[in-house]
Amino acid sequence: MKPTPSLATYIEAEIIPRYDSFDRAHDRRHVRSVIDRSLTLARELGADPDMAYTVAAYHDTGLVAGRERHHTVSGEILAADTALRRWFDEEQIAAMRCAVEDHRASAKEPPRNLYGRIVAEADRLIEPMVILRRTLQYGFAHCPELDRAEQYARCRAHLHEKYGEGGYLRLWLSDTENARALERLRRLLDDEAQLRTLFEQLYDEESGR
Repeated sequence: MKPTPSLATYIEAEIIPRYDSFDRAHDRRHVRSVIDRSLTLARELGADPDMAYTVAAYHDTGLVAGRERHHTVSGEILAADTALRRWFDEEQIAAMRCAVEDHRASAKEPPRNLYGRIVAEADRLIEPMVILRRTLQYGFAHCPELDRAEQYARCRAHLHEKYGEGGYLRLWLSDTENARALERLRRLLDDEAQLRTLFEQLYDEESGR
């Protein structure tokens, strides 16, 4: 399942390059992985591939205004893009804006529509090494003054706050690989020695780049 070629051409030229200015945890590799998983979910759930693709492409564009409101700003960017009216009507634009606004991991309420659930699930790639690496990359980019021990403390605290039992991450689609992977990640978080070993490995890799 692929998006309409002309839509993909526009987004590849005008939207995807915006991710080059973000940190390594939110660069082109990240948005492309979210797009790929969104299209897979759209196929499985019978959703419109053009809408799923567009929501995924715009979902983090709001990082240009900072992390705190990025989901809201991303929705504003999508809704303000008049070029999208070549492929979508106003009802579809509104639905996609809602989906982008609702994708944030800390959202306490479920997404308002199917496309919000798709991008939220696609944005939550729960693979322990990927998550740990992205968390460390974010720390390097936004807290460069922290030393090795402080970066570990920040990573560990964030991982428990987001992914631990009672953490703020919510999964809105049931019986998915993410749900099973979350249980594996929680077992890792409970194993302090293994978590520290993996952190040290990734720290050496990332700090040497």
